[in-house]
Amino acid sequence: MATYREIHGKAVKSLSTDPSAETDAGQIWYNTSSNTFKSILNLQAWTSAASMINPNSYQASSGTQTAGITSGGYQLPSSLNKSENYNGSGWSANPNINTARGECGGAGPQTAALIVGGDRATPPLAYANTETFDGSSWSEQPDMNNARFGCGAAGEGTTTASLAFGGNPSPLLGKTEEYDGSSWSNQNDLNTPGAGMQGWGAGTQTAGLAMGRTPNGNSGATELYDGTNWTTSGAMNTSRDNGAGGGPQTAAYAAGGGNPGATTATETFDGTSWTTSAATLGSAARGLSGLGNSSSGLAMGNYPAANTTSEFNSSANVVTAGAWGSGGALSTSRRYIRGFGTKTAGVAASGYTTSPSDKTEEYDGTSYSNGGDLGTARYSAAACGILTAGLLFGGLNTTPSKRANTEQYDGSSWSEVSALNTARGELGGCGTTAAALAFGGQSAPPGAGVDTTEEWGGSSWTSSPNGLNQARKGEVGGAGTQTAAVAFSGSIPPNTGATEEYNGTSWTAGNALNAARSQASPSQNGTQSAVLCIGGNPVPSAQGVEGYDGTSWSTRPALSTTRRLGAGFATTSDAVLSGGYTSTNLNITEEFTPESTALNVKTLTQS
Repeated sequence: MATYREIHGKAVKSLSTDPSAETDAGQIWYNTSSNTFKSILNLQAWTSAASMINPNSYQASSGTQTAGITSGGYQLPSSLNKSENYNGSGWSANPNINTARGECGGAGPQTAALIVGGDRATPPLAYANTETFDGSSWSEQPDMNNARFGCGAAGEGTTTASLAFGGNPSPLLGKTEEYDGSSWSNQNDLNTPGAGMQGWGAGTQTAGLAMGRTPNGNSGATELYDGTNWTTSGAMNTSRDNGAGGGPQTAAYAAGGGNPGATTATETFDGTSWTTSAATLGSAARGLSGLGNSSSGLAMGNYPAANTTSEFNSSANVVTAGAWGSGGALSTSRRYIRGFGTKTAGVAASGYTTSPSDKTEEYDGTSYSNGGDLGTARYSAAACGILTAGLLFGGLNTTPSKRANTEQYDGSSWSEVSALNTARGELGGCGTTAAALAFGGQSAPPGAGVDTTEEWGGSSWTSSPNGLNQARKGEVGGAGTQTAAVAFSGSIPPNTGATEEYNGTSWTAGNALNAARSQASPSQNGTQSAVLCIGGNPVPSAQGVEGYDGTSWSTRPALSTTRRLGAGFATTSDAVLSGGYTSTNLNITEEFTPESTALNVKTLTQS
């Protein structure tokens, strides 16, 4: 009998600790500490990801799991002109496509994408339109020779060498066209005509892949294109159409699909045959779209419309999706509350119960305990700093009178320090007890937002000659430092998604939130290039949380309870949200844990 060394070319190692590199996958070793044989095994799995901005179905998609794009689609009874980018963490809004449509084919990378064909939902109308994206806008290109919808498309990595095939109406079920960046040309037909391939096209113009379709009922038919002809390959194990898929011809995947029913089944393709994966979608779906490949894919949407997003990974790592989970509750339910500090050393102070609150509570990562009371009860203040060196400034009281008071916290008690030059509430703030920043808010006359910016130098406030470009109130969000700050959300009115960055001298406009809102909470210890905007009013649950990377906002995993006027603190990787308001004051806390990976180490046993 052959030995392990003879078969694999390496011996079974004896190790006191398990290996930590993915490249060790497949190696067997003996762990001398636990007296067990172990190995790192490859694993395929779907995990839930941040939701799309717009519920959708039958959209065009292309790109990779960390740089994807989706465009068009249906929100029945309407067709969509929306386009969104995925950055591996969440979705951000793109400029709209020029022609609203669904069941269109997609190809190319995120910054040079192509969409082709499609139709409008009511009344049905097939399009020949082609549009390309340059990273900032969509532009019309020459039409296909044949108007169609439900067609597949291929052109991984480029829009100047793309492919479109199949689709309705019936005379076009087998038609193939090639695009060279300036015009479309007719090519040899598919062997098995079909539509319903809008989510299925994969590969390149010279190595294309057509999979799953509806000629006269669902089919698992698979064909390969070599730049001239289509050849029949191994059929899918589950017959279906209108699912998610992507990848090169030799490393593709397919998931979901079906008509009229739907499936959760996932398969991978090696260029010759399909293999059914043990991984299945979280729920049966059709009319969805996909991108990526058999190692890292993305599936999104569902019929008739959903904003669901799932990530597919095939690796030696176990991926745990980012999510919000329950934390320790506040002792006192309240809204209009502000927070600062870290996940294991946080502060929630001020707020409103049935009257302005002077209460302070300290968070240790597990539970809250009472801290020293504020000298002045108030709500809608701003705050910054850490547990042992925090500031709370401005705010409102019962009149509601605007407050200029500034108080400093040392970890046990508050002390009054120099007041703001402009009394106000509903303002934003950030920084430290040595160098803080106050901006925006509500001052006289009642109801008006201000652009006023002030800098704290450790002992007093100085008015900046350059205020916000957009005056606002409504619990303005903020994070960062006195020389690198970011301000976002609030009410002009109306509610705004406007974002601005401060460099220590002046404010400049940044990209707006995907969902305009007021009364949101920031991850108060975030930075100008890494901050969360949490909850707010009004915000659909899908956009309940957004993250800013210094350039753009994208969706993040949703809160269990979407709310407004809570205390947010810590960073984007360990954010905490406590209290707030739905239809009543809340004391609940949620903590964010980001996506993580860990090697899939298994103990080997005899059976």
